[in-house]
Amino acid sequence: MAGAGNVGVMFKLYCLTVMTLVAATYTVALRYTRTMPSAGLYFSTTAVCLTEVIKLILSLGMLAKETGHPSRLKNALVEHIIFSPKELLKLSVPSVVYAIQNNMAFLALSNLDAAVYQVTYQLKIPCTALCTVLMLNRSLSRLQWFSVFMLCAGVTLVQWKPAEATKVQIEQNPVLGFTAIAIAVLCSGFAGVYFEKVLKSSDTSLWVRNIQMYLSGIVVTLIGVLVTDGENVLEKGFFFGYTPWVLFVIFLASVGGLYTSVVVKYTDNIMKGFSAAAAIVLSTVASVMLFGLQITITFASGAAMVCVSIYLYGLPKQDTSKVSQLDMDKEAKQKLISV
Repeated sequence: MAGAGNVGVMFKLYCLTVMTLVAATYTVALRYTRTMPSAGLYFSTTAVCLTEVIKLILSLGMLAKETGHPSRLKNALVEHIIFSPKELLKLSVPSVVYAIQNNMAFLALSNLDAAVYQVTYQLKIPCTALCTVLMLNRSLSRLQWFSVFMLCAGVTLVQWKPAEATKVQIEQNPVLGFTAIAIAVLCSGFAGVYFEKVLKSSDTSLWVRNIQMYLSGIVVTLIGVLVTDGENVLEKGFFFGYTPWVLFVIFLASVGGLYTSVVVKYTDNIMKGFSAAAAIVLSTVASVMLFGLQITITFASGAAMVCVSIYLYGLPKQDTSKVSQLDMDKEAKQKLISV
C-alpha cells in the first residue's frame, strides 16, 4: 500500500513540475515569437493546425504503447475511429472550441504582456466552475465560491493598470487583447468540462479519445487556415516565418495539450492550482528579464490575490454530511440527558 501511495505522490509531483514549466515557457516563448519577429510574422492559424497534427501523432504513439501490438492498435483504431462516427462527431465539439481558444491565445499574446495574459487568463477558473456546476451537476463549497470572487477582484486589479510599456517591435491593441482573452476563457471553461464529461462517462482509453478529438481538430484548424490566411498561405507558404523558436512554441503547445487531457483524467484541482500559480510567477520573472516588463504595485497586488485564490479554490471541500450527522447526534444526546 505504501508503495502505491509513493507512486501516486511521485506521479503528481512529476505532472506538477512538467505542467508548470510547460505553461510558463509556452507563454513567454509565444509572446517572444509574436512580438519580436526576425523574418516576417508567421501565421498563427498554421501553427495551431500543426499543433493538432503533432498531438495526433503523439497520441497514436501512446496508444501503440498502451495496446502493445500493431494488430491490437489496428483493431482499436478500426473500432473507435472508422466504425464510431457518432463518437467522432461528439469529440468534434471540443475540437472546434479548442481551435478557437488557441487562436485567441495567439491574438491575446500579440497584444498583451505575457504576465498580464497569464494572470488574466486565470478567469478560466470561475468559468470552469460555473460550467462544472451546470454541466456535471457538482456543487462548490463556500470557500471555493469565495476564491472565485477573490480571483475576479485580483484580475480586475491586474487590468486596472496592467504594466508599463514593454520593449516590443509591433503595435499593440490592449482592448483587442483582453477581448481575445475573454473568448479564450469561455472556450476553455466549456471545452474542458465537456471533454471531462465525455472522458469519464465511459471506459474508452484516454488516447483513443484524444485521437478522436485531434482528428476533428485537424479538420477544423485546416478550415481556419483556409478562411483566415488562405491567400497569404498560398502566396508565401504554409511555413512562412517559421523559426526554431516558432517550432519550439508548437512543440510546447502539443505537449501541453496532452498533459491537459492527462490532468483531466488523473489529477485534482490542488495540483492544477499550484501549477497555475507557479506558472504566473515564472512567466512574470521571465517577462521582466526578456521584455523589460515594469511591475507596478497594483499589478503585484492583483497577481498575489490571484495566486491565493487559486490555492483556496483547490482546497478539498469539507464533508458537510458528516458534520451535520455529528450535530444531529449531539442534539439527540442532549435530548436524552434532558429526559
